[in-house]
Amino acid sequence: MLLNPKIIVAASITLLLSGCGTTSSQYHPIVDGDKNSNYEVDLVACSNLSQKRRFTNDDVKSEALLGAAIGALVGAIDEGSEGAVGGAIVGGMLGAGERAWETREERKLIVVECMKQRGHRVVG
Repeated sequence: MLLNPKIIVAASITLLLSGCGTTSSQYHPIVDGDKNSNYEVDLVACSNLSQKRRFTNDDVKSEALLGAAIGALVGAIDEGSEGAVGGAIVGGMLGAGERAWETREERKLIVVECMKQRGHRVVG
């Protein structure tokens, strides 16, 4: 039995994104000058704060649904009902994946802003 290429792509995207799940919460911002004595404690607190922005937030769910709907429509036009299922899976994964990547960047910005609010001269 041959696997559907669309399902292989969807599974691959899922695996790639799962590897990024904690990278933004482990982000170490660059500071201008020396790190003060509170840097590590503040970094842990800010990293924990950034994790409150979940990868399963409403934006990700909405993008997954939109991607699934578009994928199903394109798949149905191209290959009928079988294509609709595969298109929905791939579209949903791509939509969720794109928005999850944006969430990852949002988490980094939370760490940067939090560190700045705690008096660290963060430049990136």
